[in-house]
Amino acid sequence: MTEVLNLNLDQSLFNYQLEPVADKSILITGGTTGIGRAIAILLASQGAKVMVFGRHQDDLDEALKDIRAAGGEVLGLTADVSDPEDIQHVFQEFDRQMEKLDILINNAALGYGPITDGGYPEWEYILKTNLLGYMAMTHEAVERMKASGWGHIVNIGSMSADVREKDSSVYVATKAGIQGFSEALRKEVNPIGIKVTLIEPGAVGTDMQSQYSPAEQRERIGKMKMLRAEDIAACVLYTITQPKRCDVVSLQIRPHLQEI
Repeated sequence: MTEVLNLNLDQSLFNYQLEPVADKSILITGGTTGIGRAIAILLASQGAKVMVFGRHQDDLDEALKDIRAAGGEVLGLTADVSDPEDIQHVFQEFDRQMEKLDILINNAALGYGPITDGGYPEWEYILKTNLLGYMAMTHEAVERMKASGWGHIVNIGSMSADVREKDSSVYVATKAGIQGFSEALRKEVNPIGIKVTLIEPGAVGTDMQSQYSPAEQRERIGKMKMLRAEDIAACVLYTITQPKRCDVVSLQIRPHLQEI
């Protein structure tokens, strides 16, 4: 006869409390288009105080309109994460308008092809945007989070760091760098109460997938060969709402039928 175990589960297990998003102050790089915009819309709609920035005023205006239409509170400005002076300006504005920094979401990035394309100036700009921008933003964020003894840094990477597709060596180099940076960073800042999460998406239907038209992207999403930006936003929401005792160290999300 099989013995039935009586687990006598503590009722507190059924009263699981997630970390609230409401009233958190969140800074999102590249928050005016694609994944960053979707993240901003979702988090602001949940009651977070969000600041976004991007390179182009038209994109910023559209993003602010959409975020506010979703019921969110948002601030925004134009800035280029590859420029140290712009980064300083972003944080000056953030400090002026927000009491503290709870969460930084490093998302701004640009796609690029093989090393045979372009030359040093082009590669330098991609590295400054995709890697040095993450590092510089993180440096400023950690300085502010140390004061409160808590914070969360979310780095949006890419499964390209592992897949390492042909004809994308420059982009792969930056995302492999983000992967290593995130792991070492976590070990550095965990003892002072700061969480670090790396989210690595597969193919996502955004302007970075320029080889596909919007119609082709919609078709691929329908065939489960491509994700929507909102899928990544949902991942971010999951990671930042876990209790303080829980660290989501890394998370990979890919389309169900992505070929690579």
